[in-house]
Amino acid sequence: MTISFKINGKAQTVEVDGQTPLLWVIRDLLNLKGTKFGCGQAACGACTIHVNGEAVRSCSYAVKFAADKEITTIEGLSPSEEQLHPVQQAWIDEIVPQCGYCQPGFMMATAALLNKNPNPTDEDIDNSIINICRCATYYRMRKAIHRAAKLTQANMSASTNQEETTSETH
Repeated sequence: MTISFKINGKAQTVEVDGQTPLLWVIRDLLNLKGTKFGCGQAACGACTIHVNGEAVRSCSYAVKFAADKEITTIEGLSPSEEQLHPVQQAWIDEIVPQCGYCQPGFMMATAALLNKNPNPTDEDIDNSIINICRCATYYRMRKAIHRAAKLTQANMSASTNQEETTSETH
């Protein structure tokens, strides 16, 4: 089956069995290794990516459902190579990773949460971020999620101020 989609802003076409999990297309065919295999049952979240902005467990998402969709992996989360996404920066600032294996999935789930809820409470985080971390860095992740929310809000304020300044000078 020929399937076309956009991944991290680039058009891709793959020839693959439509039932193949999107995870294996991302890792094996497109050679994007940041998305991890954890359980193969959509339970742990290590394989979390975005499909049209929604967090999806790619190990159980058949590639045929990705046709004509926009996919973002951890490699495409940041706006540029020079600038980290606020979630990535917060993860560094709070020294979240221990082994790091599950972290791309957590960061993708967090980015999706912040897109929907820019100022989540602890309860919002508990209800939305249901990934599993064997190293139990949950406390640091919670701190990083709150920091990422603040960084995102600061970035949005800075962008708004810059746009206002630019429009005033023209």
